[in-house]
Amino acid sequence: MSHREDLTATVGAFVDELVLSGLRHAVISPGSRSTPLALAMVAHPGLKEWLLVDERSAGFFALGLGKALGEPAALLCTSGTATANYFPAVAEAKLARVPLVVLTADRPHELRDVGAPQSMDQIGMYGTHVKWFMDMALPDRSELMLRYVRTTAARAVATAQTGPKGPIHLNLPYREPLMPDLASPTFWQGGRREEGTTPYVRVTAGERELSGKELDQWAQSLSQWERGLIVVGPQEAGELGPAVHRLAESLRFPVLADPLSRLRNGTHPKEWILEGYDAFLREKEAVEKLAPEVVIRFGAMPVSKAVLLYLKEHPSARQIVIDPDGGWRDPSLLSAEMIYTDPIRFCTGVAHRIPPRKESAWAQLWQELNRETTAQLAKAGQMEAPFEGRVFLELAKLLPEEGILFAGNSMPVRDLDSFLLNSDRCLHSIANRGISGIDGVVSTALGVAAARSHVTLVLGDLSFFHDLNGLLAAKLHALHATIVVINNDGGGIFSLLPQASQTDPDTFETLFGTPLGLDFEHAVHMYGGHWERPDSWESFRKAYVASLEGTGLHVIEVRTDRQENADLHQEIWKQIGERVRKRLEEVEG
Repeated sequence: MSHREDLTATVGAFVDELVLSGLRHAVISPGSRSTPLALAMVAHPGLKEWLLVDERSAGFFALGLGKALGEPAALLCTSGTATANYFPAVAEAKLARVPLVVLTADRPHELRDVGAPQSMDQIGMYGTHVKWFMDMALPDRSELMLRYVRTTAARAVATAQTGPKGPIHLNLPYREPLMPDLASPTFWQGGRREEGTTPYVRVTAGERELSGKELDQWAQSLSQWERGLIVVGPQEAGELGPAVHRLAESLRFPVLADPLSRLRNGTHPKEWILEGYDAFLREKEAVEKLAPEVVIRFGAMPVSKAVLLYLKEHPSARQIVIDPDGGWRDPSLLSAEMIYTDPIRFCTGVAHRIPPRKESAWAQLWQELNRETTAQLAKAGQMEAPFEGRVFLELAKLLPEEGILFAGNSMPVRDLDSFLLNSDRCLHSIANRGISGIDGVVSTALGVAAARSHVTLVLGDLSFFHDLNGLLAAKLHALHATIVVINNDGGGIFSLLPQASQTDPDTFETLFGTPLGLDFEHAVHMYGGHWERPDSWESFRKAYVASLEGTGLHVIEVRTDRQENADLHQEIWKQIGERVRKRLEEVEG
């Protein structure tokens, strides 16, 4: 009886403190050893539970909730290999700065490393991929241990969502029997403070802000340069667009806006916000002519490889990274300044200290090249061929206001970069760009849908195959999602990489093309989804609009040819290159 009382008081206090600390969602995978926590989570009135059988899918689903809400979800599984299946999502959460509270049930200490079934070493198993780890004590209802339980729960939630956000891991050992007394009248009360409805420990984090003197110094310093550039990579602050544009307008610096920066879409001004750079920075002459003196970067590193190569080509440029949370995001290894401050306050603070400046010929050239480039990119929307880039041109017009566009990795996110053009429509583009894997994309997108009511996901057939199990979430929880599967029967991006020309055709297909030859219609129906394969762009538009008007899971399969798609990309880049070189020759002349 004593053991059950210990278990009841401990799990009740732990789950209650998670909720009091702000946790609202729990993603649970079924299992025996996690029974105490699972039952407590389902019973708590302040927690919404999501049941998912496949732990790998569950991990990415919780990741999606965290991306959409900006707050951690709990992720609970039993002991053993179930815990290992969380690893990909945990690693993505760490590098993408997504908050997550990972809870793994475990055998008690006497059953570890002695050959007990469903037992493995779970101590620190996620290594440096989590912000914090604790192997918790066994249940104990003493006053001291209930304070320990509540403090640990509060610390876990706070650590996950304090910048830089990320995953934490608590390992919780339980002895049998595993059934707590859910009918206990004091189930949630153990260790609570007298007021009862406030967290045991309230954690408050202030904003990082430069002093007025420091802002004066930066305004003076940045005003010295004429050839300046602002680069904004993936980031989630919707208010950053107006602030960055104000800074760019004051300094007369062009802004290279990543498709995941939230700067290309919305009602804020976009005179200085450029989106065609990935295409025209492929030209060697443009890279040489557009040598910067200073680069100010916000957010993570952009999707565009051309931007990274451009920055590496100009190591003498003073590169400044603005990061609100600390950390180190500099794969170029060229940054001269790391400024840990709120980016919006930095932009507005520096902008109003800048004296009036004239627009330079250098800045004008950036804008002219961008106009030439985007005009050519927009023409892809007139192609009758099943060109993959056109998918994003179509969706940019069809998505509802405030709609969420989730791009899968490999080729889709790169086409998003190329073909998501500036507009006043309020769209939110996201992707898994921490590690940038193709696994777990379906589950992550459905986690976003669970938080935001609808999501449009565009991904390739290999990525779709990797996470077919993720479709179960849509069926179990009646989620509304539209998934556009670009099916070129293999790894389309490799047709645009050196492997395509430097490998014999048979070897290329075996190692890189990797055709699957699968008909996804059967799998979609198995998970209760609606499937369509439109044969024209008009029928694609009709299918997509119908998916918005309906409910549940809708999968639209767009069949393309890998080689044809590669040829069309190359032709577009060729035409842009010719126009860019011609304009640069005119400038030289």
